[in-house]
Amino acid sequence: MKTFDLNLVTDVDASLIGDTPQETLRAAADSAAPNAPSDGALLDAYSNAVVKAAEEVSPSVVNIEARRAGGERAGSGSGFVITPDGFVLTNSHVVHGAERLEVTLGDGRHPDAHLVGDDPETDLAVVRVYAPQLHPVRLGESKSIRVGQLAIAIGNPYGFQTTVTAGVVSALGRSFRSSTGRLMDDILQTDAALNPGNSGGPLVNSRGEVIGVNTAVILPAQGLCFAIAIDTAKYVAGWLIKEGRIRRSHIGIGGQNTPLHRRLVRHYGLGSTSGVLVIAVNSGSPAEKAGLRDGDVVIAFKGQPVPSIDALHKMLTGDQIGVESFLTIIRGTDKLDVAITPAG
Repeated sequence: MKTFDLNLVTDVDASLIGDTPQETLRAAADSAAPNAPSDGALLDAYSNAVVKAAEEVSPSVVNIEARRAGGERAGSGSGFVITPDGFVLTNSHVVHGAERLEVTLGDGRHPDAHLVGDDPETDLAVVRVYAPQLHPVRLGESKSIRVGQLAIAIGNPYGFQTTVTAGVVSALGRSFRSSTGRLMDDILQTDAALNPGNSGGPLVNSRGEVIGVNTAVILPAQGLCFAIAIDTAKYVAGWLIKEGRIRRSHIGIGGQNTPLHRRLVRHYGLGSTSGVLVIAVNSGSPAEKAGLRDGDVVIAFKGQPVPSIDALHKMLTGDQIGVESFLTIIRGTDKLDVAITPAG
């Protein structure tokens, strides 16, 4: 049992003698930390940050209704104005395949709108609206995002326009499958509540800068929500505005991930223990022209290990179109370098 020498307690004011122990301890704690902010002050600071960010960004958030042929409703979501001349960023799954788009601005206007381009593989799209006096958002940078920082989501869940929810950035660098099956990297995880209709809306920091594009939730889990990081969104939006699509290269194979035999890895000093097994070669494709066959295992592209299909997808960027490169494969037990020119 610990004991305490009462003679050592010298800093308690004599006027406190006779108070209850709780009052004595409270007074001593208050005198020891006179500058500590109160809970109320901290809550006010948090509220002010959310209020200011919401007031700055909400006028830029739009509601998007997608219509099929005949006017049938295909879905709805959110978006946000990124340029003064009316380019709006949203999710591909909100607008993909729509015959007509109906956009409602934050001030209630219903301007003409059309799809500029969408990219299902990153679940991003750009819509153009035609209206004066638009309020573009300020875009942040992915490198400035920290786990634990304030994250504010603004959107139109279930048609409730300009709904604001707040939480934190829960994790960085998550991976998520798009509707095409392609792996999307650099995904933010947040516990700011998202619901159907939030898709395409902005995820904002305390300074009112957009740090992500809200894209998905995991149901029935709560607090597992995801947004596409802003650097990815800026890159994709730039290409969609410029060309209406994202240029990616391809070599024309169907494949699956496969482990490599340990003897092969040791014998050739390979940089990975897995590769991509070719299970189909498209007719007329760069792969067919290069002589690839079913059963070949792709292990490297331009000297870089290819441990998976996702890794190969990342390497086949638009700047590889028309550029002759070397694909390293295992055929039987032989290692071969095959010249191949990816197509667009």
